[in-house]
Amino acid sequence: MTRHSSLHGSAPDALHESPLTTAEGRRIRDAVRALVPLIREHAPEGEKLGCLPPATLQALSGTGVFRVSVPEKFEGHALGARDLAEIVTEVARGDGSAAWTVMIASGFTRVMLTFPDETVNEVYTGAADWPGPVVASASLFSERIQRARRADGGYVVEAGGKWAFGSGCKHAAYVVVGVQVEEESGGATRGMALLEKGRYEILDDWQVMGLQGSSSNSVTTPQDVFVPEHHFVGLADFPRRLDEIRDRYDGLGLALDGRGLMLVVALETMAITLGMAKGAFDCFVEQCQGRKPFNLPYGSVAETPSVQVVAGKVRAMINAAEALVLGRADHIDRKARAAEPFTPAEEAEITMDLVHAGNVCGTAIDMIQIALGSSTVSLKNPVQRFARDVRVALTHGSTRLDPAAEISGRVLLGLPPLTPGMAAVPGVDKAENRAAAAH
Repeated sequence: MTRHSSLHGSAPDALHESPLTTAEGRRIRDAVRALVPLIREHAPEGEKLGCLPPATLQALSGTGVFRVSVPEKFEGHALGARDLAEIVTEVARGDGSAAWTVMIASGFTRVMLTFPDETVNEVYTGAADWPGPVVASASLFSERIQRARRADGGYVVEAGGKWAFGSGCKHAAYVVVGVQVEEESGGATRGMALLEKGRYEILDDWQVMGLQGSSSNSVTTPQDVFVPEHHFVGLADFPRRLDEIRDRYDGLGLALDGRGLMLVVALETMAITLGMAKGAFDCFVEQCQGRKPFNLPYGSVAETPSVQVVAGKVRAMINAAEALVLGRADHIDRKARAAEPFTPAEEAEITMDLVHAGNVCGTAIDMIQIALGSSTVSLKNPVQRFARDVRVALTHGSTRLDPAAEISGRVLLGLPPLTPGMAAVPGVDKAENRAAAAH
């Protein structure tokens, strides 16, 4: 074991310890940490399958990681932001796709909790032993959503609809999709429809450069699908329903207002990049010991001064990103404990901080790959997977660097925000505007 792995491997990292973690959160984190070698070993298989391989899915399910945000009344953990950030980071040290699937399981639990009590009880009681994320989503908040129509007792999601980026869909028991219902008045209602596994088909179209094992495929409805009224939520009501979660369920992770709950999604997403940077650094230190430089007279890559400089810089970059991510996680938990809401300015600034940390991690991985050289282009080398996966993670629409900076910068310079709603869910603003126009 290298000196670095003793700090970032089996033992907790004392540099960033926090009193805001819980015994259950630390248990799950440590259980996941022990699985990192297994997760990394099976990651190539996941890329070929386009989803988590059975060994990874089974092992992660056994830790309880897919129930970290499920309410306590359904035998979940409802963990706070700090616990979630540490857990997702550890999964990502093994594989970005596995961590992305864990993030989806956590994030879309919160979406599911905006549905009526009857539906939430049905989903989480019926899927108590489900081995993976219970709920996934596709094209929920995007500009393009598919058509549905009103029917007696509910809605009909029309045949031929297709929803993209359904991360985790191959493992989920349900998928929530975005629909638009044309009204007799000539207006339209945007909403969320819950579809049970077996009522939609998964398309094999997730052919991408990174996060290949996240099963972010499109889903489609070859036939009309009836959705009962309690399996539908109007998107204009989404912010209010998010705010109401803290009054309906116990647990620190559910004690936030709507903006806080969405900030946790950004936190978990950037924790994935942090974990991948830490995983890449683990590989970097190990590989530097056993390789010789191509055209320099040193006994190993580790003895090369230029590589030593990279090691020092990269470690500092990862530490700085980790301090920012975990510091913001602590801030979110403190706000939850105090029952304090988040302002739009806070949401914009915290999101930007998290996105900045993620991009620092992306740069660190690039530096690692360049320093190690051509050995990292082999598909057997985990470094190339971290490099590809982090690039895909940092292209996600809600966490791209320049848009996040613009949203934050406008507010900092005293200009009105581009939207009064939550920046992470632009489709909500459109739904609210249409609902207001209809009345």
